[in-house]
Amino acid sequence: MDEGPVARFDRYMLSQLMMLFGFFALVLVLVYWVNSAVQLFDQLVADGQNLSVFLELTMLTLPALIRLVLPIAGFAAALYVTNRLSSDSELTVMQATGFSPWRLARPVLIFGLVAGLLTGALTLVINPLAHARLADRQAEIARSATARLLQEGEFLSPVDGITIYIRDITPEGELRDLLISDSRDPDETVTYTASSAYLVETATAPQLVMIDGLIQVLRPGVARLATTRFNDFAFDLAPLTSASESGSRRPREISTLELLRGAPETLEATGRSAAQLAAEAHDRVAGALLAAAAPLIGFATLLTGGFSRFGVWRQILAAIGLIIVVQALESTVTSALRGDPERWPLIYLPGLAAFAIGTAALALSARRRRGVST
Repeated sequence: MDEGPVARFDRYMLSQLMMLFGFFALVLVLVYWVNSAVQLFDQLVADGQNLSVFLELTMLTLPALIRLVLPIAGFAAALYVTNRLSSDSELTVMQATGFSPWRLARPVLIFGLVAGLLTGALTLVINPLAHARLADRQAEIARSATARLLQEGEFLSPVDGITIYIRDITPEGELRDLLISDSRDPDETVTYTASSAYLVETATAPQLVMIDGLIQVLRPGVARLATTRFNDFAFDLAPLTSASESGSRRPREISTLELLRGAPETLEATGRSAAQLAAEAHDRVAGALLAAAAPLIGFATLLTGGFSRFGVWRQILAAIGLIIVVQALESTVTSALRGDPERWPLIYLPGLAAFAIGTAALALSARRRRGVST
């Protein structure tokens, strides 16, 4: 007889949590996305890219943004729904029927499990794939941007200290009468001249292969000019683009299983130790754990206040303070792991602490109810 209304209440509360969770996640993603999209749009416009490239890169950055806001959205949804149910006396009615805080927390725990699974899917699977694709596309864009920098009849300065001039570019892609001045080193200025050159794509970055030229090195401190003639010479264009990092892999671009295996080729490609890769993999799992625990803090902390005509604003402030403490603990653990990756089990401390806080708040609420009942 009693299970029917309670089950309906569970479904009702869970539906409210999911609806508000989606709303808060959407708002937070839009806020973060606008900030990052403006910078990305300016960069792509400067590189001469079209709208389709902007949309593609934006979609590839969305999983990371969503993963970032999901724990906050889950906490905010639990806080808002619990506050509204408390203000409307719905929680008070359910407690008056004899249901403990532990029983009322069931839909919140189910909601936390859903939020944790969503976050886990993003961190463990989707994010690494998106980051890997994003790195490939950025390398391609950087190489194409470098090619567009090579314009005939103009002095171009793609970065500070480097000036490029090409007299003519043939339909076959031959660069005629090339000049490159490199003054990035304050102690010397290097000038490259060549009768012809070709743009060659490599695995890391484009290179200019110059034919029949001269290298002049001027050192102002000693007032001496050194010259060297060459038949062919390759000038690396990596300093002109971000493609210089394309030859190495970042841990965030690698699948979770590959991180945990720590194969020698993975260590060599990333330049990281096995402990650092393991810490990255476990950090992804810990993110899902924290997302699952955050709603419990919001619900349980507000439940300690009971019904009050003045609302539960003090409990709301306490819940916000507790989630800030958990976030601060996460930052502290991250900083500690930078110095010693071998201590990666500490990554799970913020999520476990969040569950402990929520459990303690539920226990406090249940004890207060027993005190009132007696």
